[in-house]
Amino acid sequence: MWDEQFDILLRKQMSFLPPDEPITGDMEMRDFGLDSLGMIELLAVLESAYDVHFRDEALSLEIFKTPDVLWDSLQRLR
Repeated sequence: MWDEQFDILLRKQMSFLPPDEPITGDMEMRDFGLDSLGMIELLAVLESAYDVHFRDEALSLEIFKTPDVLWDSLQRLR
């Protein structure tokens, strides 16, 4: 499972997610408001918060499919 900071950063980009609904690892982030601009913003804040760099060739829409996929990708960079 991910840390609280990751949860906070995701929640800011998932505008359709009710405040009291928990983020689950398998939820489709695009179904909860993550759009292409949000992906770019999320990528930037994750790189800054976790001191990592996502390589361009590793980036795809699949990385932003679910919180679990994104967290796993982030952990591989750490």
